[in-house]
Amino acid sequence: MDLLQKLYERAKQNPRRIVLPEGDEPRTLEAADYVLKEGLAQLILIGDPEVINKMAEEKGLKNISKATIFNPETDPKMSVYTELLYNLRKNKGMTEEEAAKTARNPLYTGCLMIKNGDADGELAGARNTTGNTIRPAFQILKTKPGVSVVSGAFLMFTPAKQLGEDGFLVFADCAVNPCPTAEELAQIAISTAETARIMGGFEPRIAMLSFSSKGSAKHELVDKVVEATRIAREKAPELLIDGELQADASLVPSVGQSKAPGSPVAGKANVLVFPDLQAGNIGYKLVERFSGAAAVGPILQGIAAPVNDLSRGCCVDDIIKMIAITANQAIG
Repeated sequence: MDLLQKLYERAKQNPRRIVLPEGDEPRTLEAADYVLKEGLAQLILIGDPEVINKMAEEKGLKNISKATIFNPETDPKMSVYTELLYNLRKNKGMTEEEAAKTARNPLYTGCLMIKNGDADGELAGARNTTGNTIRPAFQILKTKPGVSVVSGAFLMFTPAKQLGEDGFLVFADCAVNPCPTAEELAQIAISTAETARIMGGFEPRIAMLSFSSKGSAKHELVDKVVEATRIAREKAPELLIDGELQADASLVPSVGQSKAPGSPVAGKANVLVFPDLQAGNIGYKLVERFSGAAAVGPILQGIAAPVNDLSRGCCVDDIIKMIAITANQAIG
């Protein structure tokens, strides 16, 4: 887990403005207190200052005073955000009255802050569903140029030091897309490579996973992975990427040499791109439970600015980690 400490140090050295729309959510507030104490980020808490400060006092949180507290119900800056939202969504039929109401929703307020240049990233989801958390990001921030699909990656810290980068790997997509097309799968691979570089600081070696290795099986699902690999190579020829590969051929040198001789990735992959959400979600959870690995995420990829989603079952430590990760995404 030394990598997390490196991410924390990088965040401290390059402080970014992270907005927390659930400013009065108890776990979020406790995490914010630690982040502010350690200087991991500059925080903007959305909510009623009276409510937030009272909660902080009752919990003995002494660092919340370092945060900016923004109340969408009273802050005069809301007129700017309302106009911004209206201009972004009027062609979709949004009226000025609807814009004024919608902009006061903290999840929308946070994205509008980022769009207006008042914040660098956002983290929410301790209280809200994934759909509610990322919908404003789609509508306001949209996706990065050349990217049409948002995906979710997990940082996997495993005790198997012989795998990946001293036991560290990146898995995707484990959170968002049930059945990506070949084009979407290629975009997910490219986005995950960027996540690996930013979070891991290493050159990604990307395995496009399948139940087949280099033609060992014939099926339309295999064909999709082969096509996705071709598209990814075409779009990002600098990447070390190979597929289709089975999981053991991706991770174990002897198996990789046997099943995919000459591959630049087989046997030494540090990024695993799963063919669909069923495989990705099941896969990361099996690794987490059976091997004692720590799974950190999901890190949302492909959005034009960092917006991340929490599980509603998250703990304070999860939120701290994800604030640091969001800050690192914002650093780039």
